[in-house]
Amino acid sequence: MAVYCGRACRKYLLHLAHDNVDFRLPEIKALLSLRNRPFDTSETFSEKSPFWQLKGLSEDDIRSVMSRTVCGKSSFELWGHGTTTDELRTSLLEYPAENMAPYLQQNSTYKINVYTFNKTLVFKDRIKKIDALDFLPFKGTVNLKDPEHIFCLLEDYGSDPNDIPEEPFHIFFGRWIADGQRELIRSYSVKKRHFIGNTSMDAGLSFIMANHAKVKADDLVYDPFVGTGSLLVACSHFGAYVCGTDIDYNTIHGIGKASRKNQKWRGPDENIRANLRQYGTESLYVDVMVSDASKPLWRKTAQFDAIVTDPPYGIRESTRRTGSHKDIIKPPEDFSGESHVPVSMAYHLSDIFADLLNFAAHHLVLGGRLIYWLPIYRPEYCEEMVPLHPCLTLISNCEQTLSSHTSRRLITMEKTKEPEDSDRLSHLADPRFTPYQGHNSFREKYFSGLTKKNGKDAKATPKNKE
Repeated sequence: MAVYCGRACRKYLLHLAHDNVDFRLPEIKALLSLRNRPFDTSETFSEKSPFWQLKGLSEDDIRSVMSRTVCGKSSFELWGHGTTTDELRTSLLEYPAENMAPYLQQNSTYKINVYTFNKTLVFKDRIKKIDALDFLPFKGTVNLKDPEHIFCLLEDYGSDPNDIPEEPFHIFFGRWIADGQRELIRSYSVKKRHFIGNTSMDAGLSFIMANHAKVKADDLVYDPFVGTGSLLVACSHFGAYVCGTDIDYNTIHGIGKASRKNQKWRGPDENIRANLRQYGTESLYVDVMVSDASKPLWRKTAQFDAIVTDPPYGIRESTRRTGSHKDIIKPPEDFSGESHVPVSMAYHLSDIFADLLNFAAHHLVLGGRLIYWLPIYRPEYCEEMVPLHPCLTLISNCEQTLSSHTSRRLITMEKTKEPEDSDRLSHLADPRFTPYQGHNSFREKYFSGLTKKNGKDAKATPKNKE
Protein backbone atom coordinates (compact mmCIF):
# COMPACT_ATOMS: atom_id res chain seq x y z
CA MET A 1 0.00 0.00 0.00
CA ALA A 2 1.37 3.41 -0.96
CA VAL A 3 2.30 5.73 1.85
CA TYR A 4 0.95 9.29 1.68
CA CYS A 5 3.59 11.75 0.52
CA GLY A 6 3.19 15.39 1.53
CA ARG A 7 4.19 18.32 -0.66
CA ALA A 8 7.59 18.58 0.98
CA CYS A 9 8.70 15.11 -0.16
CA ARG A 10 7.38 15.21 -3.71
CA LYS A 11 9.77 15.01 -6.64
CA TYR A 12 9.87 17.48 -9.48
CA LEU A 13 11.18 17.25 -13.03
CA LEU A 14 12.95 20.10 -14.81
CA HIS A 15 13.07 20.03 -18.59
CA LEU A 16 16.02 22.18 -19.70
CA ALA A 17 16.93 23.77 -23.01
CA HIS A 18 19.83 22.03 -24.71
CA ASP A 19 21.85 25.19 -25.34
CA ASN A 20 24.26 26.95 -22.99
CA VAL A 21 24.52 23.56 -21.29
CA ASP A 22 27.49 24.60 -19.13
CA PHE A 23 25.50 27.47 -17.63
CA ARG A 24 22.40 25.56 -16.52
CA LEU A 25 23.51 24.07 -13.20
CA PRO A 26 24.95 27.31 -11.74
CA GLU A 27 21.79 29.17 -12.80
CA ILE A 28 19.39 26.73 -11.14
CA LYS A 29 21.54 26.56 -7.99
CA ALA A 30 21.66 30.37 -7.78
CA LEU A 31 17.88 30.69 -8.16
CA LEU A 32 17.26 28.07 -5.49
CA SER A 33 19.70 29.80 -3.13
CA LEU A 34 17.61 32.97 -3.43
CA ARG A 35 14.98 30.99 -1.49
CA ASN A 36 17.59 29.34 0.74
CA ARG A 37 16.77 25.98 -0.80
CA PRO A 38 19.30 23.22 -1.62
CA PHE A 39 19.92 21.62 -4.98
CA ASP A 40 19.08 18.00 -4.19
CA THR A 41 18.74 15.58 -7.07
CA SER A 42 18.54 11.86 -7.78
CA GLU A 43 21.43 9.39 -7.62
CA THR A 44 21.34 9.06 -11.42
CA PHE A 45 21.71 12.80 -12.02
CA SER A 46 23.56 13.78 -15.20
CA GLU A 47 24.38 17.46 -15.71
CA LYS A 48 24.33 17.06 -19.51
CA SER A 49 20.85 15.50 -19.55
CA PRO A 50 17.89 17.73 -20.49
CA PHE A 51 15.84 16.18 -17.64
CA TRP A 52 16.68 16.74 -13.97
CA GLN A 53 14.83 15.22 -11.02
CA LEU A 54 14.77 17.45 -7.93
CA LYS A 55 13.61 16.65 -4.42
CA GLY A 56 13.29 18.38 -1.07
CA LEU A 57 11.44 21.33 -2.64
CA SER A 58 7.93 22.72 -2.67
CA GLU A 59 5.84 23.67 -5.68
CA ASP A 60 6.34 27.33 -4.73
CA ASP A 61 10.10 26.80 -4.94
CA ILE A 62 9.75 25.38 -8.44
CA ARG A 63 7.47 28.23 -9.56
CA SER A 64 9.98 30.75 -8.22
CA VAL A 65 12.82 29.18 -10.23
CA MET A 66 10.74 29.00 -13.40
CA SER A 67 9.72 32.66 -13.05
CA ARG A 68 13.36 33.59 -13.75
CA THR A 69 15.28 30.83 -15.50
CA VAL A 70 16.14 31.14 -19.18
CA CYS A 71 17.88 27.75 -19.20
CA GLY A 72 14.79 25.87 -18.03
CA LYS A 73 11.93 25.19 -20.44
CA SER A 74 9.27 23.54 -18.26
CA SER A 75 8.73 21.99 -14.84
CA PHE A 76 6.53 19.12 -13.67
CA GLU A 77 5.42 17.35 -10.53
CA LEU A 78 6.92 13.94 -11.25
CA TRP A 79 4.35 11.15 -10.89
CA GLY A 80 6.39 8.32 -12.37
CA HIS A 81 9.40 7.39 -14.47
CA GLY A 82 11.30 4.39 -15.78
CA THR A 83 13.54 3.05 -18.52
CA THR A 84 10.69 1.09 -20.10
CA THR A 85 6.92 1.47 -20.41
CA ASP A 86 6.46 -1.34 -17.88
CA GLU A 87 8.71 0.44 -15.36
CA LEU A 88 6.81 3.67 -15.96
CA ARG A 89 3.48 1.90 -15.37
CA THR A 90 4.73 0.34 -12.12
CA SER A 91 6.08 3.69 -10.95
CA LEU A 92 2.80 5.48 -11.71
CA LEU A 93 0.72 2.83 -9.92
CA GLU A 94 2.94 3.25 -6.85
CA TYR A 95 2.46 7.02 -6.75
CA PRO A 96 0.06 7.96 -3.90
CA ALA A 97 -3.51 8.25 -5.16
CA GLU A 98 -4.08 11.06 -2.65
CA ASN A 99 -1.56 13.21 -4.52
CA MET A 100 -3.20 12.55 -7.88
CA ALA A 101 -6.81 12.96 -6.79
CA PRO A 102 -7.10 16.80 -6.82
CA TYR A 103 -6.18 16.87 -10.51
CA LEU A 104 -8.34 13.96 -11.70
CA GLN A 105 -11.77 15.16 -10.51
CA GLN A 106 -14.84 14.54 -12.63
CA ASN A 107 -15.66 18.24 -12.97
CA SER A 108 -12.13 19.17 -14.17
CA THR A 109 -10.64 19.46 -17.66
CA TYR A 110 -7.24 18.22 -18.79
CA LYS A 111 -5.00 17.30 -21.70
CA ILE A 112 -1.92 15.12 -22.14
CA ASN A 113 1.08 16.22 -24.21
CA VAL A 114 3.85 13.99 -25.54
CA TYR A 115 7.37 15.40 -25.78
CA THR A 116 10.34 13.52 -27.21
CA PHE A 117 13.94 14.70 -26.95
CA ASN A 118 16.13 13.93 -30.01
CA LYS A 119 13.37 12.14 -31.90
CA THR A 120 10.25 13.17 -33.81
CA LEU A 121 7.11 11.05 -33.54
CA VAL A 122 4.24 11.12 -36.02
CA PHE A 123 0.80 12.01 -34.69
CA LYS A 124 -0.41 8.39 -34.76
CA ASP A 125 2.44 7.23 -32.52
CA ARG A 126 1.78 10.05 -30.06
CA ILE A 127 -1.86 9.01 -29.75
CA LYS A 128 -0.80 5.41 -29.08
CA LYS A 129 1.40 6.51 -26.23
CA ILE A 130 -1.42 8.56 -24.71
CA ASP A 131 -3.87 5.67 -25.05
CA ALA A 132 -1.38 3.42 -23.22
CA LEU A 133 -1.94 5.58 -20.11
CA ASP A 134 -5.60 4.49 -19.82
CA PHE A 135 -4.83 2.75 -16.53
CA LEU A 136 -4.63 6.16 -14.83
CA PRO A 137 -7.93 7.18 -13.19
CA PHE A 138 -8.71 10.29 -15.24
CA LYS A 139 -12.35 11.28 -14.59
CA GLY A 140 -12.43 14.75 -16.10
CA THR A 141 -13.11 15.97 -19.61
CA VAL A 142 -10.45 16.37 -22.28
CA ASN A 143 -9.99 19.99 -23.33
CA LEU A 144 -7.15 20.63 -25.78
CA LYS A 145 -7.55 24.42 -25.95
CA ASP A 146 -7.90 25.62 -22.36
CA PRO A 147 -7.55 22.77 -19.84
CA GLU A 148 -7.34 23.25 -16.08
CA HIS A 149 -4.58 20.65 -15.79
CA ILE A 150 -1.86 19.68 -18.26
CA PHE A 151 0.03 16.40 -18.06
CA CYS A 152 3.07 15.43 -20.08
CA LEU A 153 4.75 12.22 -21.17
CA LEU A 154 8.43 12.95 -21.81
CA GLU A 155 10.84 10.57 -23.52
CA ASP A 156 14.63 10.90 -23.66
CA TYR A 157 16.31 9.40 -26.73
CA GLY A 158 19.80 10.59 -25.86
CA SER A 159 21.77 13.47 -27.33
CA ASP A 160 23.37 11.89 -30.41
CA PRO A 161 21.34 12.82 -33.52
CA ASN A 162 23.32 10.26 -35.54
CA ASP A 163 22.47 7.36 -33.26
CA ILE A 164 18.81 7.59 -32.24
CA PRO A 165 17.54 4.40 -30.56
CA GLU A 166 14.21 2.77 -31.35
CA GLU A 167 13.12 2.96 -27.70
CA PRO A 168 13.81 5.83 -25.27
CA PHE A 169 16.52 5.63 -22.61
CA HIS A 170 14.14 7.09 -20.03
CA ILE A 171 10.43 7.96 -19.78
CA PHE A 172 8.80 10.47 -17.42
CA PHE A 173 5.20 11.38 -16.65
CA GLY A 174 4.04 14.31 -14.57
CA ARG A 175 1.76 17.28 -14.04
CA TRP A 176 2.88 20.52 -15.66
CA ILE A 177 3.60 23.31 -13.17
CA ALA A 178 5.20 26.22 -15.04
CA ASP A 179 7.31 27.21 -18.03
CA GLY A 180 10.64 29.05 -17.86
CA GLN A 181 11.39 32.48 -19.29
CA ARG A 182 12.73 31.50 -22.70
CA GLU A 183 10.45 34.12 -24.22
CA LEU A 184 12.76 36.81 -22.81
CA ILE A 185 15.43 35.77 -25.33
CA ARG A 186 13.09 36.82 -28.14
CA SER A 187 11.43 39.86 -26.56
CA TYR A 188 14.76 41.33 -25.41
CA SER A 189 16.67 40.46 -28.59
CA VAL A 190 19.33 43.05 -29.46
CA LYS A 191 17.87 43.10 -32.98
CA LYS A 192 14.83 44.87 -31.55
CA ARG A 193 16.72 47.08 -29.10
CA HIS A 194 16.77 50.86 -29.42
CA PHE A 195 20.50 51.31 -28.71
CA ILE A 196 23.13 48.68 -29.58
CA GLY A 197 26.84 48.48 -30.30
CA ASN A 198 29.36 46.04 -31.75
CA THR A 199 29.72 44.26 -28.42
CA SER A 200 26.12 44.31 -27.09
CA MET A 201 25.64 41.15 -25.03
CA ASP A 202 23.23 38.50 -26.31
CA ALA A 203 19.90 38.69 -24.42
CA GLY A 204 19.96 35.07 -23.28
CA LEU A 205 23.48 35.35 -21.84
CA SER A 206 22.61 38.68 -20.20
CA PHE A 207 19.76 37.07 -18.26
CA ILE A 208 21.93 34.06 -17.37
CA MET A 209 24.53 36.44 -15.95
CA ALA A 210 21.88 38.29 -13.93
CA ASN A 211 20.62 34.97 -12.53
CA HIS A 212 24.15 33.78 -11.68
CA ALA A 213 24.56 37.08 -9.81
CA LYS A 214 21.32 36.42 -7.87
CA VAL A 215 20.08 39.88 -8.82
CA LYS A 216 16.77 40.70 -7.14
CA ALA A 217 14.41 43.62 -6.57
CA ASP A 218 15.94 46.73 -4.95
CA ASP A 219 19.53 45.52 -5.40
CA LEU A 220 22.13 47.98 -6.67
CA VAL A 221 24.03 46.50 -9.63
CA TYR A 222 27.13 47.98 -11.25
CA ASP A 223 28.87 47.37 -14.59
CA PRO A 224 32.35 48.99 -14.80
CA PHE A 225 32.58 48.27 -18.57
CA VAL A 226 28.98 49.15 -19.34
CA GLY A 227 29.18 49.68 -23.12
CA THR A 228 25.61 49.89 -24.48
CA GLY A 229 24.13 48.61 -21.22
CA SER A 230 22.83 45.17 -22.19
CA LEU A 231 23.65 43.77 -18.74
CA LEU A 232 21.90 46.71 -17.05
CA VAL A 233 18.78 45.98 -19.10
CA ALA A 234 18.71 42.35 -17.92
CA CYS A 235 19.34 43.23 -14.25
CA SER A 236 16.66 45.93 -14.25
CA HIS A 237 14.15 43.37 -15.55
CA PHE A 238 14.48 41.64 -12.17
CA GLY A 239 13.87 44.89 -10.29
CA ALA A 240 17.45 45.99 -9.54
CA TYR A 241 18.67 49.57 -9.64
CA VAL A 242 21.49 49.79 -12.20
CA CYS A 243 24.48 52.00 -12.92
CA GLY A 244 27.74 51.77 -14.80
CA THR A 245 30.84 53.41 -16.21
CA ASP A 246 32.82 53.21 -19.44
CA ILE A 247 35.88 54.93 -20.83
CA ASP A 248 34.22 55.48 -24.23
CA TYR A 249 32.63 58.95 -24.22
CA ASN A 250 30.75 58.39 -27.50
CA THR A 251 29.15 55.14 -26.31
CA ILE A 252 28.08 56.57 -22.95
CA HIS A 253 26.48 59.59 -24.62
CA GLY A 254 25.08 57.67 -27.59
CA ILE A 255 26.83 59.69 -30.28
CA GLY A 256 29.00 58.84 -33.26
CA LYS A 257 28.73 56.11 -35.87
CA ALA A 258 25.88 53.63 -35.62
CA SER A 259 26.37 49.86 -35.40
CA ARG A 260 23.24 49.05 -37.39
CA LYS A 261 23.30 48.17 -41.05
CA ASN A 262 22.24 50.98 -43.40
CA GLN A 263 22.51 53.58 -40.61
CA LYS A 264 25.54 55.89 -40.62
CA TRP A 265 25.08 57.87 -37.39
CA ARG A 266 23.31 57.22 -34.10
CA GLY A 267 19.98 58.95 -33.55
CA PRO A 268 19.28 61.73 -31.01
CA ASP A 269 17.87 59.35 -28.38
CA GLU A 270 20.09 56.28 -28.77
CA ASN A 271 21.50 55.73 -25.28
CA ILE A 272 21.37 53.34 -22.34
CA ARG A 273 18.55 55.18 -20.62
CA ALA A 274 16.41 54.84 -23.76
CA ASN A 275 16.96 51.07 -23.66
CA LEU A 276 15.56 50.84 -20.14
CA ARG A 277 12.69 53.09 -21.17
CA GLN A 278 11.95 50.69 -24.02
CA TYR A 279 11.41 47.85 -21.53
CA GLY A 280 9.58 49.88 -18.90
CA THR A 281 12.39 49.99 -16.31
CA GLU A 282 13.62 53.57 -16.67
CA SER A 283 12.72 54.24 -13.01
CA LEU A 284 15.51 51.80 -12.04
CA TYR A 285 18.17 53.68 -14.02
CA VAL A 286 20.59 55.37 -11.60
CA ASP A 287 23.14 56.75 -14.07
CA VAL A 288 26.14 55.94 -16.26
CA MET A 289 29.37 57.92 -16.31
CA VAL A 290 32.46 58.31 -18.45
CA SER A 291 35.18 56.86 -16.25
CA ASP A 292 38.33 54.77 -16.38
CA ALA A 293 37.93 51.43 -14.58
CA SER A 294 41.59 51.51 -13.59
CA LYS A 295 41.17 54.78 -11.65
CA PRO A 296 39.38 54.80 -8.25
CA LEU A 297 36.12 56.70 -8.45
CA TRP A 298 33.94 55.48 -5.59
CA ARG A 299 34.05 55.96 -1.83
CA LYS A 300 35.96 53.25 -0.01
CA THR A 301 32.86 51.48 1.29
CA ALA A 302 30.75 48.58 0.11
CA GLN A 303 27.99 49.82 -2.17
CA PHE A 304 26.96 47.15 -4.66
CA ASP A 305 24.91 43.98 -4.30
CA ALA A 306 26.33 42.66 -7.56
CA ILE A 307 28.93 43.57 -10.18
CA VAL A 308 28.03 42.12 -13.58
CA THR A 309 30.36 42.92 -16.46
CA ASP A 310 32.03 41.91 -19.71
CA PRO A 311 35.55 43.41 -19.71
CA PRO A 312 37.14 44.26 -23.08
CA TYR A 313 39.67 41.72 -24.30
CA GLY A 314 40.70 43.09 -27.65
CA ILE A 315 38.46 41.21 -30.07
CA ARG A 316 35.93 43.87 -31.08
CA GLU A 317 36.80 46.50 -28.47
CA SER A 318 40.31 47.61 -27.54
CA THR A 319 41.69 47.32 -24.02
CA ARG A 320 42.57 50.92 -23.13
CA ARG A 321 42.87 53.13 -20.07
CA THR A 322 43.68 56.79 -19.58
CA GLY A 323 47.33 57.74 -19.30
CA SER A 324 50.49 58.06 -21.38
CA HIS A 325 54.04 56.75 -21.41
CA LYS A 326 55.16 60.25 -22.38
CA ASP A 327 55.87 63.06 -19.96
CA ILE A 328 52.69 64.67 -18.66
CA ILE A 329 52.09 68.00 -20.34
CA LYS A 330 50.20 70.60 -18.31
CA PRO A 331 47.21 72.02 -20.24
CA PRO A 332 46.94 75.77 -20.88
CA GLU A 333 45.56 77.86 -18.01
CA ASP A 334 42.58 78.96 -20.10
CA PHE A 335 41.70 75.35 -21.03
CA SER A 336 38.05 74.68 -20.14
CA GLY A 337 38.12 70.88 -20.60
CA GLU A 338 34.79 70.78 -22.43
CA SER A 339 36.20 69.13 -25.55
CA HIS A 340 38.98 67.20 -23.88
CA VAL A 341 39.69 63.71 -25.18
CA PRO A 342 41.98 61.95 -22.68
CA VAL A 343 45.16 60.28 -23.87
CA SER A 344 44.88 56.50 -23.56
CA MET A 345 47.37 53.69 -23.25
CA ALA A 346 47.36 49.88 -23.18
CA TYR A 347 45.38 48.26 -20.36
CA HIS A 348 46.83 44.77 -19.97
CA LEU A 349 44.44 41.91 -19.32
CA SER A 350 46.38 41.01 -16.18
CA ASP A 351 45.72 44.55 -14.89
CA ILE A 352 42.07 44.49 -15.92
CA PHE A 353 41.34 41.37 -13.88
CA ALA A 354 43.51 42.43 -10.93
CA ASP A 355 41.70 45.79 -10.76
CA LEU A 356 38.29 44.16 -11.21
CA LEU A 357 38.76 41.62 -8.42
CA ASN A 358 40.23 44.22 -6.06
CA PHE A 359 37.36 46.57 -6.81
CA ALA A 360 34.81 43.82 -6.13
CA ALA A 361 36.51 42.93 -2.84
CA HIS A 362 36.19 46.52 -1.64
CA HIS A 363 32.84 47.55 -3.09
CA LEU A 364 30.61 44.45 -2.93
CA VAL A 365 28.51 43.84 0.15
CA LEU A 366 29.22 40.56 1.95
CA GLY A 367 27.51 37.82 -0.02
CA GLY A 368 27.46 39.98 -3.14
CA ARG A 369 28.56 38.43 -6.42
CA LEU A 370 31.00 39.35 -9.18
CA ILE A 371 30.20 37.97 -12.66
CA TYR A 372 32.64 38.48 -15.53
CA TRP A 373 33.97 36.88 -18.73
CA LEU A 374 37.52 35.51 -18.97
CA PRO A 375 38.96 34.94 -22.50
CA ILE A 376 40.80 31.63 -22.92
CA TYR A 377 43.09 29.95 -25.45
CA ARG A 378 41.73 26.42 -25.16
CA PRO A 379 44.88 24.33 -25.85
CA GLU A 380 46.65 26.08 -22.95
CA TYR A 381 43.72 26.39 -20.55
CA CYS A 382 43.80 24.99 -17.02
CA GLU A 383 41.78 25.92 -13.96
CA GLU A 384 44.82 27.59 -12.39
CA MET A 385 44.45 30.37 -15.00
CA VAL A 386 41.29 31.70 -13.31
CA PRO A 387 42.25 34.73 -11.18
CA LEU A 388 41.59 34.49 -7.44
CA HIS A 389 41.28 36.95 -4.57
CA PRO A 390 41.42 36.26 -0.81
CA CYS A 391 38.05 37.94 -0.29
CA LEU A 392 36.24 36.22 -3.17
CA THR A 393 35.17 32.58 -3.40
CA LEU A 394 34.87 30.96 -6.84
CA ILE A 395 31.29 29.71 -7.31
CA SER A 396 31.20 28.57 -10.93
CA ASN A 397 33.23 28.56 -14.14
CA CYS A 398 31.27 28.03 -17.38
CA GLU A 399 32.67 27.85 -20.90
CA GLN A 400 31.24 29.39 -24.05
CA THR A 401 33.18 28.10 -27.06
CA LEU A 402 34.06 30.78 -29.64
CA SER A 403 36.16 28.69 -32.03
CA SER A 404 38.18 25.48 -32.08
CA HIS A 405 41.00 27.20 -30.18
CA THR A 406 39.34 30.06 -28.29
CA SER A 407 36.57 30.41 -25.76
CA ARG A 408 35.49 32.64 -22.94
CA ARG A 409 34.50 31.54 -19.46
CA LEU A 410 31.79 33.07 -17.31
CA ILE A 411 33.29 33.37 -13.85
CA THR A 412 31.04 33.73 -10.79
CA MET A 413 32.61 34.77 -7.49
CA GLU A 414 31.05 35.64 -4.13
CA LYS A 415 32.45 37.99 -1.51
CA THR A 416 33.01 35.99 1.67
CA LYS A 417 35.18 38.34 3.76
CA GLU A 418 36.13 42.00 4.09
CA PRO A 419 39.50 43.02 2.62
CA GLU A 420 42.59 43.61 4.73
CA ASP A 421 45.70 45.63 3.90
CA SER A 422 47.60 42.44 3.05
CA ASP A 423 45.02 41.53 0.38
CA ARG A 424 45.61 44.63 -1.77
CA LEU A 425 48.72 43.36 -3.56
CA SER A 426 48.11 39.63 -3.22
CA HIS A 427 47.64 39.27 -6.97
CA LEU A 428 51.27 40.25 -7.65
CA ALA A 429 52.49 36.97 -6.17
CA ASP A 430 49.61 34.91 -7.55
CA PRO A 431 50.69 32.70 -10.49
CA ARG A 432 47.11 32.67 -11.73
CA PHE A 433 47.65 36.11 -13.26
CA THR A 434 50.80 35.26 -15.22
CA PRO A 435 49.14 33.85 -18.39
CA TYR A 436 48.10 37.41 -19.29
CA GLN A 437 51.10 39.29 -17.86
CA GLY A 438 52.69 41.76 -20.30
CA HIS A 439 50.11 41.34 -23.07
CA ASN A 440 48.03 44.19 -24.36
CA SER A 441 45.02 42.18 -25.47
CA PHE A 442 43.57 38.76 -26.09
CA ARG A 443 44.03 39.25 -29.83
CA GLU A 444 47.76 39.98 -29.56
CA LYS A 445 48.44 37.06 -27.21
CA TYR A 446 46.48 34.37 -28.99
CA PHE A 447 45.57 35.25 -32.57
CA SER A 448 48.91 36.74 -33.67
CA GLY A 449 50.85 33.92 -32.06
CA LEU A 450 48.53 31.30 -33.50
CA THR A 451 49.04 32.34 -37.13
CA LYS A 452 52.81 32.23 -36.71
CA LYS A 453 52.66 28.87 -34.96
CA ASN A 454 50.74 27.39 -37.89
CA GLY A 455 53.12 28.92 -40.42
CA LYS A 456 50.34 30.70 -42.23
CA ASP A 457 52.16 34.01 -42.13
CA ALA A 458 55.72 32.95 -42.96
CA LYS A 459 56.42 36.35 -44.47
CA ALA A 460 54.58 38.35 -41.84
CA THR A 461 56.15 41.31 -40.06
CA PRO A 462 58.75 40.10 -37.51
CA LYS A 463 57.55 39.90 -33.92
CA ASN A 464 58.32 43.02 -31.90
CA LYS A 465 60.81 42.66 -29.12
CA GLU A 466 59.33 43.04 -25.67
